[in-house]
Amino acid sequence: MAGMLALASGAVAMAVLKGGSLHRKAGRIFVGAMWFMSAIGAGMAAVSDKRGTVVTVLAGLLTFYLVSTALLTMRRPVQEAREWITGFMMMGLSVGVSAFGLGLAALSGVGGRLDGLPPALYFVFGFVALSAALLDARMLAVGSIDGVHRLARHIWRMEFAMFIATASFFLGQAKQFPEPIRKSGLLAIPVLMVVLHLAYWLVRVLIKRRNLATAARSNTRE
Repeated sequence: MAGMLALASGAVAMAVLKGGSLHRKAGRIFVGAMWFMSAIGAGMAAVSDKRGTVVTVLAGLLTFYLVSTALLTMRRPVQEAREWITGFMMMGLSVGVSAFGLGLAALSGVGGRLDGLPPALYFVFGFVALSAALLDARMLAVGSIDGVHRLARHIWRMEFAMFIATASFFLGQAKQFPEPIRKSGLLAIPVLMVVLHLAYWLVRVLIKRRNLATAARSNTRE
C-alpha cells in the first residue's frame, strides 16, 4: 500500500507544475510514504535470512537519506539545519562505505557475487551515497546554497529515490506480473521515464544557471 502511494504521489509531483500547491501536497505524501516504506523495508530485510536482503537494506537506508535531505533542502536554510544535515551526512557516508565494502566482498566471493547479486549493484549504491554525502559536506563548509544549486539538489535526490522505488516495484518484483507483460519490456518503461525526467530537469536547471551567470557578467561589464 505504501509503495503504491509513493509511486502514485511521486508521479503526480513529477507531472504537475513545480512549486505549485498540488506539487507540494503530492511531494509531502511521497516523502511520508517513502519514509515508511524504506524504514520498514530496511528493518524487515535486516532481520530476514532470505537471499537478496542485503541490498534491500542498503536501498532502504539510501532512499530514506535522499528523501530526507531533499526535503530539508527546501524547508530550512543550511545554518538552521546544520545538525540535521550533519547527521544525515554521516548516514550517507555509512551507507556508501558499507556498499563499497560489500561490492569488494562480492568481487572476491563465489561466482563474483554476494547474496546472489553482482558487485556493480553495490558499487552504484556506494557511489550515489558517497557523492551525496560529499555534497552535504561541501554545503556545510560553504554554509549556504544558492537557488539553482538548491533546486538541483532537491530534484536529483527526490527523483533518484523515485528511481529506486520504480525499479524495485516494476523490475525487482517482475515475477508478480503476468508473463506476457514481463516479456514485452513494458515494465522498464516507468523506470526509464523517471531517468529521462531527472535528466531533463537537471539539464534545464543547469542551463538556467548558465544563463543567469552570463547575464550577471553582462551587467558587470555595463
